This record gives sequence, structure tokens and C-alpha cells, in this order.
Amino acid sequence: MKRSAIRELTFRLIYSLEIQKVDDLEEQVELYIQCNEIEENDAKEYIKDAILGINKNIVEIQGLIEKNLKADWKIDRISKIDLSLLKLAIYEIKYKNIPSIFMRRDGFTNGATYEEIIEMSVKSKNTQYDILASDEKYEADKFHILHEFYSEHNNGKEIAEKALRSMGFYDENGFLANGAVLFQDGYDGIKTQVQCSVFSGFTKGSERIVTINRFQGDLISSIKYMTEFVLQRMNHSVIKQKDGRKNIDAYPQRALFEGIINAVAHRDYFLDGTQIQVDLFRDRLEISSPGGFYRGEKLGKTYDLSGIISKRRNELICSVLVSCNVMEAAGTGFDKIVEDYKDADEKHRPFISSASDHFTLVLPDLTYVDGIEESAIPTIEFAPVPEGTDFDEKVLAYCYYRAHKVSEIAAYLGVRDSSYLRKKVLENLVQNGYLEKNKVSRAMYYKTKHESVYVG
Repeated sequence: MKRSAIRELTFRLIYSLEIQKVDDLEEQVELYIQCNEIEENDAKEYIKDAILGINKNIVEIQGLIEKNLKADWKIDRISKIDLSLLKLAIYEIKYKNIPSIFMRRDGFTNGATYEEIIEMSVKSKNTQYDILASDEKYEADKFHILHEFYSEHNNGKEIAEKALRSMGFYDENGFLANGAVLFQDGYDGIKTQVQCSVFSGFTKGSERIVTINRFQGDLISSIKYMTEFVLQRMNHSVIKQKDGRKNIDAYPQRALFEGIINAVAHRDYFLDGTQIQVDLFRDRLEISSPGGFYRGEKLGKTYDLSGIISKRRNELICSVLVSCNVMEAAGTGFDKIVEDYKDADEKHRPFISSASDHFTLVLPDLTYVDGIEESAIPTIEFAPVPEGTDFDEKVLAYCYYRAHKVSEIAAYLGVRDSSYLRKKVLENLVQNGYLEKNKVSRAMYYKTKHESVYVG
């Protein structure tokens, strides 16, 4: 069993003991090991040592936590998840001389970030980032943008303080929830980063970038920025009809807005170093949001948008957007997108693709008569690659229809051209029969072996 998996199992037990005290700790550990069918001796020893060691040194560990809290904080204000994580981290650092919690990431083993540790707990307990308490106090005069947005979509009405309180915007002590902080005027943190780009062709890696803009601010301003970016840059056309002319927008405005709202509402806000991406190509618009579908659904590519069951990843953020009348409580936003494209032909059908780390809504450009160029990036399936990486699927899809050199692949993946990419990703795919390579002039080109993958 991998060390990261052992630590995750240990964390789950610490968390469960945090919310439900037991009389016989050793017996509980043994039962936990049996119920999870843990057979490896190193895993058993690690779990027992960590749980019993934390319990033995709990006074000192809690003392260290309290010592480093802000002046106006008490230990009981820390969420059970955060407290469990802190206990495990402090125990390893102080009593086991382990510098950090380690995990496997892109082929390397190194220290986990706080966000990665939190994400580990999210996967096991479905905790939501936006409802956790922040250390910021609620001040009514810091939410003018939210109030204006609410009024704009509610016939001039004002959002009531009672309504904010009832949806968990702030707690009984006046502390804002994490999600509420993101609506605050002047918010400029990394949680709301977006990147908007225009490409000259059909793909990212091999086409010239015409425009690339980045923005970070409060959630309402972020929504408006993405919407305006597309509206200002999308194509328009005119067709002649018997009764006159008909103006056609590349993307129906309602479908566009619903797509952006969906990306903001269901983004995984635990993930830092990522952003919502709005990408305009010659044939389509892609709106990608960090985090796969909530609770693990991986759809691959699906045109059945109406059949997607809506599950809220961010309860508070969704509640605010529902109250502002820009999101349906029943989660019918995808239905509106389908309705806007009901008269389009097969080549202009919107679809969603979902992977473990992101989901993407694709809206066809209605002014591009040929529809989406399916040859751009296909949806593929393949047997697991020995010693594979998280990049394998994207590389094989990108190189399926045409060969690409390393710099193009790196650009498409959004990473630098490195020895890791060349050796651990590309060469590993070559050695295992998934990629073929050919040298043209001085550049090496890679192309997917069609017999090694299945195109869905």
C-alpha cells in the first residue's frame, strides 16, 4: 500500500475519533483495521503508532495548536477536519521527525500542501470549502457589488440580512463563511482566478494565441468579466430569410451565462494554483472549471446534458446565486442550454466532458457552418499504462489525429518542457506501446498508436 493511502486511512480514523469519542482506543483501532481489510504490516503499524501516539501526547499537541492561533480564536473554532489534519501533521513533525505529510504528485514524491491535505479529507467526508468558517468578520458595507447584482436580477429588491444569515453567510459570532468572503468587495485572492483566451485555430498547443487575459476579484465581478469577454469577442453572422434578415450570435447569451454560472457554482475551491478557463476557438467555446463532478462522477464526453444529475459542491455559493435569480434551485441550468441549441444540427450540439481534475462545457459556434471539428481532440479510453501519469489521457487524445512535438504537447498541457515530461510521460508511453515517435529535422514528433486506444 502506498504511503499516501496509509496516511489517508489514518486521517479518516483521527477524524472519526474527533466526532465520536470511544472508551477503548486500542480496540477501536483494531476494529478499524479489520473493517477496512488492511493486511499490510507497515500500514497497521503506522495507523496504530499515529493514533496511540497522538492520544499519548494530546495535551502538548493541543497546546502547540492553541499557541499559534490568532488572538481572537479558540481551539473549538477550528473545524474537526482542520483539527484532525493539524494533529497528524504535528505528531509526524515533532515526534517522528517527518518534515511533512508526503504524497505522490505527477511522478514525484514530495511534501503535500495544506490544500492537498484538505482535499484528502474532502474525498472521504464530502466536506465543502465554502461553508467552513473564515477568520473574517461580517461587515454589511463590504458587499455593495453583491447587493447591486441581487437588485439587478430581483426587480430592484434588496437582499435581506436575515436571508444572508439563514443561508449560512456568517455564523452566530459574526464570522464569514469561506464562500461569503469570495463575494466581498475588493476580494483579490487566488480562489477566484479566471483565464480567458482566444485561439486562432482549433487547438491550444498548435495554434497562435490571439488574446489571453487574466482576472481575479470577487465572484460577481468574475462572472461579469467572463461574460463580457466572450460577448465582446464572439462571432456574429446574418442570414437571409423570406421575411428579412436574421442575426445569429456565435453563442446564445443565455447558454453562455448558464455555462459561466455553472463553472463558478461548482468549482472546487479547495484547489489552489488552478483557475476557471474560458477558451474561444474557431469552432467552439470551452468553459473549464477545476475539479471533476462532485462526488466522483466521470462522464467522459456526453451530449445528454439534461440527464446530468446536479449535485452541489458549494452549498453556500449556490444558495447565494439562487437567491440572485441567476441559478435554478432545481439545477436546471443545463436544460436551458439544451433549449437554446434545440434548432441546431448534429454538428452543433453542446456537450460536457469530465475528468478527475476538471469538467468542461463545450458550446459550438453557431456561425461556424462546419460545426465542431471532431478531429481536434477526441474522447478516448485505454488500458492503464504501467507506471503511468495523470497526463497520459490528455497526451494520447491530443496526439491521436496528428503528431506533435514536445513544445506543443507541453503548451497544451500547460506545463514546461522538462525531462519529467520527456522521460516519465512521453517515453513511458512510447515504451509501453501507446505512442510512436519520429524525428523530423531536429524535432521529435509523437503520435498516438490508434490500436492502443479506443475512441468513444
